[in-house]
Amino acid sequence: MPKPYLRRAVITLAVMPAAFFAPALQASTFDLPPLDSIVKYQPKLPLQVFTADGVEIAQFGTERREYLPLSRTPKLLQDAVLSVEDARFREHNGVDPRGMARALVAAVTGGRKQGASTITQQLVRTMLLTREFSAERKAKEIWLALKLEDELSKDRILEIYLNEIFLGQRAYGFAAASQTYFGKPLDKLSLAETAMLAGLPQNPYYANPVANFERATQRQRVVLERMRATDAITDAQLAAARAEKLTIRTPGLRSVHAAHVAEMARRAVVERFGTEAYSNGLRVTTSLRAADQRAAHAAVQRGVLAFDRRGAWRGPEDMEALPSGDGAEVERAAAEALKDHRDDETLRVGIVLSASPKAMQVQLSSGERITLQGEGLRWAQKGLDPKAKAPLKVARGAIVRVVSAGKLKGQPAWAISQWPEAEAALVAMDSHTGRVRALVGGFDFTQQPFNHVTQGWRQPGSALKPLLYSAALEARVMPGTLVDDLPFTASNGWSPTNSNGQYAGPITLRQALAQSSNIASVRVLQHTGTQVARDWTARFGLDPARQPNDLTLALGTGSVTPLQMAQAYATVANGGWKVAPVVVEKITDAQGKVLFEAPPPEALTETNRSIPARNAFVMSSLLNEVTRSGTAARAQAMLKRPDVYGKTGTTNDAVDAWFAGYQPSLATAVWVGYDKPRSLGGGESGGRIALPIWIDYMGAALKSTPVAQPPAAPEGLARQGEDWIYAEWQGSGSVAQISDQGGVQYAQTPGAAIGDALSSFGAWLRGDNRP
Repeated sequence: MPKPYLRRAVITLAVMPAAFFAPALQASTFDLPPLDSIVKYQPKLPLQVFTADGVEIAQFGTERREYLPLSRTPKLLQDAVLSVEDARFREHNGVDPRGMARALVAAVTGGRKQGASTITQQLVRTMLLTREFSAERKAKEIWLALKLEDELSKDRILEIYLNEIFLGQRAYGFAAASQTYFGKPLDKLSLAETAMLAGLPQNPYYANPVANFERATQRQRVVLERMRATDAITDAQLAAARAEKLTIRTPGLRSVHAAHVAEMARRAVVERFGTEAYSNGLRVTTSLRAADQRAAHAAVQRGVLAFDRRGAWRGPEDMEALPSGDGAEVERAAAEALKDHRDDETLRVGIVLSASPKAMQVQLSSGERITLQGEGLRWAQKGLDPKAKAPLKVARGAIVRVVSAGKLKGQPAWAISQWPEAEAALVAMDSHTGRVRALVGGFDFTQQPFNHVTQGWRQPGSALKPLLYSAALEARVMPGTLVDDLPFTASNGWSPTNSNGQYAGPITLRQALAQSSNIASVRVLQHTGTQVARDWTARFGLDPARQPNDLTLALGTGSVTPLQMAQAYATVANGGWKVAPVVVEKITDAQGKVLFEAPPPEALTETNRSIPARNAFVMSSLLNEVTRSGTAARAQAMLKRPDVYGKTGTTNDAVDAWFAGYQPSLATAVWVGYDKPRSLGGGESGGRIALPIWIDYMGAALKSTPVAQPPAAPEGLARQGEDWIYAEWQGSGSVAQISDQGGVQYAQTPGAAIGDALSSFGAWLRGDNRP
């Protein structure tokens, strides 16, 4: 008895054009490819990277795909696709004789061109055949489609089609296309959006809404008409969908910006599993928290742009020729010109249509036209002067960057901007587990993929001082120790200075750190010993070999990364334990099998402690003073919470700007500088550039975290005068004074100078058990 698909072929041949008749009759002699790749369908699934709370960060692979079973595919999408691609899908057996007849009649009579391929045929052509149009290829397509319908159910064929079909912009399948073009899952799409996607299979390369919104819209209208003709929607739904204004997602836009972390994850996976990881559906779960990462990215962008705006505007990015006038031709030319310039979520790219000192009209890559005026143009006034010359001159055709500036009189306001030249890095980790909650490796990954958090070795400046003071505590230098803040000259003739050029005379160690005295720090290091202090930094996760073995160490002239600085400050935050940073938590295959999992955090016990508990407690006391009354006093003032600790850092000539600090549960380090080291400018410092970024991020990250209560003082500490001291040094010979004249002197009780100097810290010190 002949196979079912052969019987059905007889009916099909009756309506086939003569050119196909002979090849189709001989189809059984063709070298037909096996159907295994469809029947045993295994989709190429990209490598995906997620936050700890399940938000996708990135996909890697030639094909963007998110497999969605038919049972979870919205009926609205199924109806839309079937209406426009294959309205008789549920009725035919793989090939639709009626459709072929209609297409043939249309071709002969000169009517509107119609497609004759069913969804089954399209699937066969996509997965098994070439797209070359020939009688032989068409005949193979028909025979294979008929065979496939004998092998698989209609639902299975439709499910594979909806997940496999190419829909432009590297998106394969409708679930991936929904995220690509609209940034949301299929079940959140409106009818108008659904129809836009359903129209893509016909011409995914050139009629998708990113490549050509006008063509995509025309196809969308065809889909809507077909849906109405097949009674999938009502007249009211049709009218509403036609009227809806669609917003297309900017290419590359993501809800969580963590490209540097995604690249870290990609490298880790490929090193372990090879390049097959790009197509076998591996999933990487990172330690990031989506809300923390969003806050970190926003803080870095705001901070760097604010710093950049204190400098000069450097002029337009480029110039493009535009036709005269202001009609549709200009709009199309502007859109075409902007295709060569990458848009950005924050720094929107636009082309100037008209410009004067009072107003500038700009067309964005989305097609929207905006007007800049008043304060929004102030930064670029030199370029708007009629006498201005290149590279500052702003004229019709100039490619510029603009940023949202809130609202003015109820309307959206815009301001001129530019890509910043400075870079920045932020990393935040759980101080008790080392799990990285946020990591921003640079201002923009596309502009600069270098990861400044893990790869950027820079001088830490004064941000290193707390680690050196920690070493000094073990050398009998206490918070109340008096240190000469007076001019100093080393035996080799080196004479450091304070950043403000002033000297305060004898000051306490507490005051020295709060005010970031360079001279006092040099004298403290001289007393402790450079080799001792250098080795001590290893207890915090730093590499002693990268720190100088001379007195310049006191000014932070060695090399560290932001990740190391976050780890170092976490050591103080958690009470004295060095925790290992973790970014990649888990790797699973497409079926959910765990292939790798990071070990759980090591228990914090006395046997694995890095620094003594009392040392960490006293250092927290000193660092709290910095954020209360010292160079980082803005931290407590702006965050309105006393449980934040940290230290600013600024290197010579303000080449590097730092702030590293913590709340007991979260340690965060921020760095700002240029990739090719140069001064950030006169008057710039860690307190002015890096600290605002840290405050911005910590304000968001700690929003739901209650203020931590001060911990009880650990054993081995006592109060002497107005400050802490190691208990065994209380009384005779307990308080040291460091000076050039007397070396190190120990006094039995704190002198009047110590009491006077510390009086301003009284409010903070009133609680005996407060760090």
